[in-house]
Amino acid sequence: MKPARRSLVRRLVATSAILILVALIVAALGLTALFRESVLRTLDDRLTAAVSNIVATAEPTEDGGIEPTRLPPDPRYERIFSGRYWQINRLGPEGLGPVVGNSRSVWDEPIEVEPRFASRLIENFGQPVTYDVKGPDRQLLRVIGQAIELPGDGGQILVLAAEDRRPADAEVRRFAMVSIGIFLVFGIALAAGVILQVRIGLGPVFAMQKAVADVREGRSQKVEGDFPVELQPLGDELNSLLDHSREVVERARTHVGNLAHALKTPIAVLINETSMDNGDLSKLVRRQTETMSRQVDHHLRRARAAAHAKAIGARCSVDRVVDDISRTLNKIYARQGKSVSAEGMPGLDFRGERQDLEEMVGNLADNACKWAASAVTIEYGVRDDGNIFISVEDDGPGMDAAQREQALKRGVRLDEEAPGTGLGLSIVVDLASVYGGELELGVADAGGLSARLILPGNRDK
Repeated sequence: MKPARRSLVRRLVATSAILILVALIVAALGLTALFRESVLRTLDDRLTAAVSNIVATAEPTEDGGIEPTRLPPDPRYERIFSGRYWQINRLGPEGLGPVVGNSRSVWDEPIEVEPRFASRLIENFGQPVTYDVKGPDRQLLRVIGQAIELPGDGGQILVLAAEDRRPADAEVRRFAMVSIGIFLVFGIALAAGVILQVRIGLGPVFAMQKAVADVREGRSQKVEGDFPVELQPLGDELNSLLDHSREVVERARTHVGNLAHALKTPIAVLINETSMDNGDLSKLVRRQTETMSRQVDHHLRRARAAAHAKAIGARCSVDRVVDDISRTLNKIYARQGKSVSAEGMPGLDFRGERQDLEEMVGNLADNACKWAASAVTIEYGVRDDGNIFISVEDDGPGMDAAQREQALKRGVRLDEEAPGTGLGLSIVVDLASVYGGELELGVADAGGLSARLILPGNRDK
């Protein structure tokens, strides 16, 4: 199995899409991280202000507790489990002491201070320390604590201000989702732009591809077009290669012609010399020279067809070839009461030399006329695989399967009384195979022989 061909457009688009995707993901994560830091910084500033307010106004009470003389103005500190809390703990020689004051919102579940955070607060005495902990309503709290010493005999205390950080986290998540949506739309727009850019950027490549296809299909003799400086040298090299190919084909044709002339003249001399004598030796030489002549014609024709088939851009109209052959055969066989009719798809072209197509169709049509009772039909069109077919049918006696198999062999004649050399159908088979085609024999609708020629070609749109 052939490996799948890799597309340059797909490669460029895929590479750009991956780079865009990575860049957008990094940008989205970066922006989300910055927004998260901004939200937490705002939250920390609010908690720091609350701690500063409590520290500035904290005073001992008659019952041994400590209360700020001026409570934080936010009413949520007075609503149970509202999400905003403050708390004051004693600090003693053994570390963290009991709770001596708190907001009403704490109710009966004081803010937990883990030992490691208590150690940090004591180590950073007088400085705010931030940490996260589970709160009274089991929500995640953002806590800022500050250890201070009250004036006079107030002793050391730890002031805590906490706030439910779930709204802040939800805000960050909303921002992340919005960012993902925006970047997704932005990414799709960038991807569409990349595809458009690649298509426009590779436009000259596609134009060159079409120009080369025009040469291959015979619509043009050279790769023509206004190509960028990066592609023009390639176009020039292709045109040089095409010129060289044509020169090689022309030289091959010249050599084939010279060889034909060099061989056919001595053979003709031998045939002429032996035609005046009916001796056994003369008959033997005459038979062998006639065989040589047929073989030379066959192999020279095959060599010429091979040279034509390798030529780039060879192309001819099927309509014209079939029309010319049918008109010629109608004139030849009109006296015998035989007619040739042709119909098919217009605009059909054979990718090959006209004289080769004429020889193939002409052999089939002439053979059909020899055996037809009254009518020969030529039809042509396009198959599903893109190849063209030319079908020649007659209303003659036809052939059975064994005869059809024998008829395709070189030099085999099923009726020695009919004129010919026995090479007609084999010549068609050889020429068709040179072009990558084939000849199929079958039974015609009228009962005679059906010869179906399959060749490479195309129909102009």
